Amino acid sequence: MRASVFIATSLDGYIARSDGGLDWLPGAGGEDLGEDNGYTAFVDTVDVIVIGRKTFETVLTFGSWPYQGKPVVVLSSRPVDLSSVGSAPVEWMSGTPEEIVARLTERGARHAYVDGGNTIQRFLQAGLIQRVIITRVPVILGGGIPLFGPLTRDIRLKHIATRPFAKGLVQSAYVGEPGGRPRS
Repeated sequence: MRASVFIATSLDGYIARSDGGLDWLPGAGGEDLGEDNGYTAFVDTVDVIVIGRKTFETVLTFGSWPYQGKPVVVLSSRPVDLSSVGSAPVEWMSGTPEEIVARLTERGARHAYVDGGNTIQRFLQAGLIQRVIITRVPVILGGGIPLFGPLTRDIRLKHIATRPFAKGLVQSAYVGEPGGRPRS
């Protein structure tokens, strides 16, 4: 199974404010962006979305469920209350990234969208992310929840594309390279 990341960061590498706030993201205030920056086309390529519990809780505050029609797996070491999503295909799983990928692969999943800071970090550390698409928003937060955290090895990526958008966002895509150099 292939796993990809599609995420926005501030220029200084944060995916949310320290309290989880996303008010700095374009569109967060309800304004029309006039462009979706490739998100819809990307989501059309995935057959399952894997998110962490904190991301799930944040998504619940959006007002409407953004993943209509896509199966969503919420990762957490403790059970998650899924009653608020109604009939949406959402389930809770726990386990290592390798175990999650194995279960999803057994079910026939071919491409997973991995989202949420800790979840992305765990999947990267396990070497399970093949593509990373980062859209940089022209804002400097000065602190918050970083996209990347401490690693035990370098994770090499190969740049494949960068494109600017009219509203000032810049999106870069990378593919993972096998291996990585352990740190001493």
